[in-house]
Amino acid sequence: MEVCPYLEETFKIVGRSWNGLIINYLSRCSSRSAHFSDMKKDLKTITPRALSIKLTDLSDWGLVEKKIVSTSPVNIVYELTDKGYALAQALVPIEKWAQDYIELEEMQ
Repeated sequence: MEVCPYLEETFKIVGRSWNGLIINYLSRCSSRSAHFSDMKKDLKTITPRALSIKLTDLSDWGLVEKKIVSTSPVNIVYELTDKGYALAQALVPIEKWAQDYIELEEMQ
């Protein structure tokens, strides 16, 4: 029996560090978009360099779009595309499964 090639390709995206969390984060933001500084603040343990690389990768896959909102001063937001939002919605049942079956250590 063969593994579904579509699922395999999807896990190549979602399975990389931070990608799924960034997609989930943006899907929960108003307008499905956020500034780099907000993402860095809320995704506490990601480095600015790693966040920049991940956003570029997600953009290359057509999941996130970098938008320049204004030029003076430069105001840039990262927004989920329809394709990215569809992936975020596909992850909702996995999030529900995790809530039901994964025990997180209590945060101190």
